[in-house]
Amino acid sequence: MLLIQLTGLSGSGKSTIAKGVKEFLVGKGFQVEVIDGDQYRKILCRDLGFSKEDRNENIRRLGFVANLLATHGVIAILAAINPYEEVRKELRDYGPHVKTVWIQCDLDTLLKRDTKQLYQKAFLAEGHPEKISNLTGVNDPFEIPVNPDLIIRTDLEEEEESIETLYAFILDNIKV
Repeated sequence: MLLIQLTGLSGSGKSTIAKGVKEFLVGKGFQVEVIDGDQYRKILCRDLGFSKEDRNENIRRLGFVANLLATHGVIAILAAINPYEEVRKELRDYGPHVKTVWIQCDLDTLLKRDTKQLYQKAFLAEGHPEKISNLTGVNDPFEIPVNPDLIIRTDLEEEEESIETLYAFILDNIKV
């Protein structure tokens, strides 16, 4: 049916939006699965690290699962950082049922949210035992999506508005 690949930095709202949209869609009778990058990394992708190659392999695996679901009539929402354009394009190449949605949020807002304290740890001094040296968008790359199908600015709108925007987008793109 449809595969929505959400892409955006940690804390931008991907999982929150995906779960909110799922509630609306299930309420309308649709089959929906949220493939949350954090959850799947603990199980399906626990053998992977955070190198570019491993990050891409992570998305390939999640994308395969999402596409399998989508081809069986499920609306699959892939909520993962998905930092590299090359692998986002690989997923888009599955077909026109794949849509890319950039969950955009500026760094100042992410620093204020920082629910996992990842940004705080990324900005620690070199040599600090808790320093994170591979946080996407800070000290690891995040490639701006090329021609996303939708951009949702979670730094400029409330959570409910972001959820409603993605919900309307999905309804507009469902092929029955």
